[in-house]
Amino acid sequence: MKADITIMEVERLEAEVLKQLTQLLIRVVEDGASVGFLSPLSEAEAAAYWRDVVSPGVTLWVALQNGAIVGTVQLQLAMKPNGNHRAEVAKLMVDPACRRGGIGRRLMLHLEPKAREEGRTLLVLDTREGDPSNDLYRSLGYIQAGVIPDFAMSSDGKLDGTVLYYKRL
Repeated sequence: MKADITIMEVERLEAEVLKQLTQLLIRVVEDGASVGFLSPLSEAEAAAYWRDVVSPGVTLWVALQNGAIVGTVQLQLAMKPNGNHRAEVAKLMVDPACRRGGIGRRLMLHLEPKAREEGRTLLVLDTREGDPSNDLYRSLGYIQAGVIPDFAMSSDGKLDGTVLYYKRL
């Protein structure tokens, strides 16, 4: 039987949360996730990323299992006057050992009410072409807007396309 998952908003980046998020980011990058970093990812680089995340216009959630962070996602509000109706879904990550258990879906379903609460009617995101995350986003009602070829480099030097998605709330 799988342990219960709790979704929690992170408002302050305390030392233990920073440590766990840093390790999560390193694990997903080592597993090949396309989240903006290349393997090998140092602890210093991963921690530096997380230190800048909790800021105005960004809501960060974590998924906890037995007190350990096993997933995360961000809602990044567009802050420009012509974008007050939209937000970006960013850095959905689930620990490789915990994938296919509904954690990513739960994080995404937690994010959408917050977007509505913030007056956002359009969500956008991108993900690597061919990744299983594409199936998740489509199953949640996201619509493919297009593909940009050769968008991001993998650790092995291969260039991968990114798929752009949107969802009207």
